[in-house]
Amino acid sequence: MGCGRAILCIVFPPLAVVDRGCGTVLIVFLLTLAGWVPGAIAALILNYMAANKR
Repeated sequence: MGCGRAILCIVFPPLAVVDRGCGTVLIVFLLTLAGWVPGAIAALILNYMAANKR
């Protein structure tokens, strides 16, 4: 995961996971609506797992 993607996860979490699929974006969006911190953490985890999978 690049530095730019990590910053995007913190600033606007749903935009950081837009390439993961509609369901992932929806889940992160709902978590961000519930509270900014859960959405940011979910986006960071999803992007970290995707980066290590490659």
